[in-house]
Amino acid sequence: MSSSILTARNLSKVVPSTEGELTILHDLSLELVSGDSLAIVGSSGSGKSTLLGLLAGLDLPSSGSVVLAGNDLASLDEDQRARVRAEHVGFVFQSFQLLDSLNALENVMLPLELEGRVDARQRARTLLDRVGLGQRLTHYPRQLSGGEQQRVAIARAFAAEPAVLFADEPTGNLDSHTGERISDLLFELNKERGATLVLVTHDERLAHRCQRLIRLEGGHLVDHVEP
Repeated sequence: MSSSILTARNLSKVVPSTEGELTILHDLSLELVSGDSLAIVGSSGSGKSTLLGLLAGLDLPSSGSVVLAGNDLASLDEDQRARVRAEHVGFVFQSFQLLDSLNALENVMLPLELEGRVDARQRARTLLDRVGLGQRLTHYPRQLSGGEQQRVAIARAFAAEPAVLFADEPTGNLDSHTGERISDLLFELNKERGATLVLVTHDERLAHRCQRLIRLEGGHLVDHVEP
């Protein structure tokens, strides 16, 4: 039986506002095992990105807990949470988040080099070839299309073999045809690598490709769909 890789219990997030305290997320719980795929959907302001940030340890809840790869994130300081993310988490963002001064190969190599991986160059080459960019290794982000930049970002996210991959609107800046190709690639690599995929999206077609789906409205869980 697969063990839990990501567990949230009674998560809430409250922030100050000019009108008093504002609750962005209300008492949400979920559990994912290795290889799961989960879509988080909802309108703008529903709490999707807040939930993603809490699950990834980028932010801390006002109450409740998140256990990621056996680590209780609330019990760790920021440096320790950063180490957990480096060891267990990959990210794919809508805006690609590539470094303009590095070429495709160097962008994928960077997180591996920071880990001290001696195989950083070969692993980066292999992954870029896998995403169809084997002939674009020395091209810089400005020389790549949006779809190509997102493929570099996906290769970088999978480079360190994360236990959990978080994707925030991964097709949001792409046209529908390119977005569908990127979606295919994301799910193919997720299946190959056995990572758990957690994605935020406005794209209902993309969301329904996941094994599970949760819908947020005003910070409340209003729908939870499983196979």
